[in-house]
Amino acid sequence: MAQNATRQPDPALLRKLGARPMLLAALIVTAVFVLSNSPTPLFVSWQRELGFSAGMLTVIFAAYMVGLLLTLTVAGQFADRFGRKSVLIPGLVLALVACSLFGVASSVLLLVIARFLTGVAVGVIVSAGMAAVVDLGGPARRRQASLAASVAMVFGAGLGPLLSGLFAQGMVTPAPVIFAVEFVLLATALVIAIFLPLPRPPASQSAGTADAAFKLHLPSVPKRNQRHLAYGIAVFAPGITATSFVLSLGPSLLSNLLNVSSPLVAGGMACAMFLAATGVQFTVSRVPVRGILLLGSGATLAAMASLIIAVNAALPAILILSALLAGIGLSAGTTLFTAVLAAAAITGGILVRRDLSPH
Repeated sequence: MAQNATRQPDPALLRKLGARPMLLAALIVTAVFVLSNSPTPLFVSWQRELGFSAGMLTVIFAAYMVGLLLTLTVAGQFADRFGRKSVLIPGLVLALVACSLFGVASSVLLLVIARFLTGVAVGVIVSAGMAAVVDLGGPARRRQASLAASVAMVFGAGLGPLLSGLFAQGMVTPAPVIFAVEFVLLATALVIAIFLPLPRPPASQSAGTADAAFKLHLPSVPKRNQRHLAYGIAVFAPGITATSFVLSLGPSLLSNLLNVSSPLVAGGMACAMFLAATGVQFTVSRVPVRGILLLGSGATLAAMASLIIAVNAALPAILILSALLAGIGLSAGTTLFTAVLAAAAITGGILVRRDLSPH
């Protein structure tokens, strides 16, 4: 069953305010994605200080994915039903809690909890935050708003590890300083979210008298779009797996196998990966679906091949090349996957049961 349509901001107000609300909403997306990857250059030092294994490092990253996936199944539905702010503000509060935990992390448990809460916050931003950017762009800026949301996400994901690596390069205990700066950024995002001109839910819903038809459900897709969705997943899943591998184990590989211990190199590698992804976002928008499929699949395969060569031959430059290729593969897969979901009629991150006329 489809959810009720989300109330849109007043078009006259958006014309008066121009692009400013859209750009401020994009800043919220950037702030949370900065947090998502800021810990990346620090995991080698945490691993050394806390004495956990590479296997436990994988568990810490898995906690992020669990929080993200669980949130994605429900956040969009709540945002559509009860308004973007009702989901955005709690998500940003959880991001602030996660940021604080990273700053004082003294045990593996705190790192796991912080990563889980980060995943929840990112799930909120992917569902409600990016939708808010599009809403505030208004009908006249729909295309620009979609691009702004995507670029804000990838830019934040790359900026986080770069700034973290810069701070960590010359400091003995960089985590408190890094996450203090990030805390200020997230607090600013929270203030922006509170004052964004997003509409409130109807009075009947905000008063808790929503009709009984509202039920949480798993995402669904019309039968005619299922084949296209499978194509999108076939490119997106390996791409995100490759980038996750680079983010989680890349710094350890640089340190243990390639004898490169600089956190700036680790952060710069992650940043370069997402910069490559950003560039692809701008270039593939008019590429045919078949071309995006080939680009994403080819880049991901090349990334994995480069990674194998880098590890066996101890070549840091090839590892960085692998990260760049992984970013290209992820971006192509994300572009294709997003296009498929949009064609299948997405509402707040949740697919509605509706058939479309063929394009």
